[in-house]
Amino acid sequence: MTNTTGAQGAAPLNLWPPPRRVRATGSALVLYCGTRPRVRGQDADARVVRALEAAFAPLGAGEGEGERVDVELLVEVALGQEAYRLGVGADGIQITASGAEGAFRAAATLAQLVRAATAPPRGAAPWSIAGVVIDDAPDFAERGFMLDVSRDRIPMMPALLHLVDRLAELKYNRLQLYFEHTFAYAGHEQVWRDASAFTPDEIRQLDAYCAERFLELVPNQQSLGHMHRWLVLPRYAQLAEVPEGIEHAFSVEKEPFSLAPTNPGSFALLEELYDQLLACFSSDTINVGLDETFDVGLGASKAECESKGVGRVYLETLKRVHALVTARGKRMQFWGDVIVNHPDLVPELPPDAVALEWGYEAGHPFEAHAARFAESGLEFHVCPGTSSWQSFGGRLSNAHANLEEAARHGLAAGASGYLVTDWGDFGHWQPPSVSWPGILLGASRGWNAHADPEGLERGLALHVLESDQALAEALVALANVHEAAQAPAVNGSALFFLLRYAHQPLPIERAAELNVPGLDTHAAALDAVRGRLADGARGGACATIAREIEWAADTLGWSGELARARLAAGEGSHVADVPAQERRRLARDLAPLIERHRSIWLETSRPGGLAESAARLEHIHAMLQKQLA
Repeated sequence: MTNTTGAQGAAPLNLWPPPRRVRATGSALVLYCGTRPRVRGQDADARVVRALEAAFAPLGAGEGEGERVDVELLVEVALGQEAYRLGVGADGIQITASGAEGAFRAAATLAQLVRAATAPPRGAAPWSIAGVVIDDAPDFAERGFMLDVSRDRIPMMPALLHLVDRLAELKYNRLQLYFEHTFAYAGHEQVWRDASAFTPDEIRQLDAYCAERFLELVPNQQSLGHMHRWLVLPRYAQLAEVPEGIEHAFSVEKEPFSLAPTNPGSFALLEELYDQLLACFSSDTINVGLDETFDVGLGASKAECESKGVGRVYLETLKRVHALVTARGKRMQFWGDVIVNHPDLVPELPPDAVALEWGYEAGHPFEAHAARFAESGLEFHVCPGTSSWQSFGGRLSNAHANLEEAARHGLAAGASGYLVTDWGDFGHWQPPSVSWPGILLGASRGWNAHADPEGLERGLALHVLESDQALAEALVALANVHEAAQAPAVNGSALFFLLRYAHQPLPIERAAELNVPGLDTHAAALDAVRGRLADGARGGACATIAREIEWAADTLGWSGELARARLAAGEGSHVADVPAQERRRLARDLAPLIERHRSIWLETSRPGGLAESAARLEHIHAMLQKQLA
């Protein structure tokens, strides 16, 4: 449906997400330079009117300035909250919805129709939109996007507001920013001082900006595990489950990871954080995390966990956090990975809590886990991912499968929400643009779960990349490069893990399948990506994205060269076992990649976190140079 052909001479449709039903009428709407909407309808919501005006902005100004196209807004109570009917024809535009939110979704579709009609190579005005009637409604009531802003990349406000604009047009209606330590909590400056943390004023600004676009900004603060940024500091060490630390996946050194659930001080800290954070959000919901509690039961809570069981202690902790949230008039979301492994305890969860069933690999047991939550009567969301992280360039085939499976099984089991996650594990090395294919595919599945999305490259070009088709092709090609290496890996790509675990001897468990023939095809695939980038001069945001793609390709190419050198050194070898001349060459070539990483990062992201991200690459550089004469 994304490429439905319209009336003769009119631009084909390329709508993301694909609408539920499209009927061609054969009566095209002709548009001229400077055409603007004339909105008619009782009590038209100002946000909808502004969205309709913005939809016609691609028409620019010209001889036809002053031309008006009638947009009639009608109310049909029988339609659902976000359902709409959009009619486009020679006589104008008609939008039917039960309220402002549905009308806003129709305006988003209209904006894409106008963009497709005017995008190159359409030529000069007049343009035309095929006569169509679109009947549309979402499968999931909540369609969210969650962005990791704690490891280690935090977008600048202009980049974040641009993301909100695109999410709104793609019909997402929730946004979460994942906080561990990146909100500027008063009295806790030591935790976030160097992180370029979001200030309360920035969050209030973002909250209002989202509300203007019918997105709900949902607070998200880790509340048990993933508190290592706090617990490594002496002031908070007494709150740690294991103060001496554990080895965990998010650091190269042992660190304390979880709050001690048996320490009253843990909950006193959470109370203070919630009071400050929630004051900045208009949402009535908060995601409290509570996932990946690796060390609970290994330290301060060991005796209680041995007496009651780890699951029971976890449930009691969840209930205490729930009480803090409800006392503040909010509803609690929590990641469901811990409790789903204690199915006997699921029925005891607070009945108004919302479980977030997450999994990021193709084949994740969404069906079984969703059924477990559904049987308990608990409201739940399914949470796939963009597959961008731990890859440099993305893993598009996995994203396709993971997003589709989550939607299909979630819808069948009665999930009320679909949350697309985008993480930054181990330095957030992947550039922001790498997430866009997953964002578009997630928008498609969250709105219309069973429609197989088509035309991803054209959709990216039209709705994200200023009609730059070659750039879209490069981005999609980059997201497919990992398969050329013929080295399957879980939750990331093998060449990423070669760097992530560079300190380990061969074979590295998560990069064990690397092989020379695969590295040859991988190098050729990277050359094809670079070839697409060479097509056309670019400025502004597209120039930044081109630099991001080129850096990711070059860094993957360098990782491939390191892989060759390490494979030649043989099983059991370390980086230091690579011949000195080869290590010298690899170190020489890595240094400018690190500098490019720093430079490109600062084009869209804040400086906080950059030093830590770059340090992970610098550590590899130091290993290569060790004991060189």
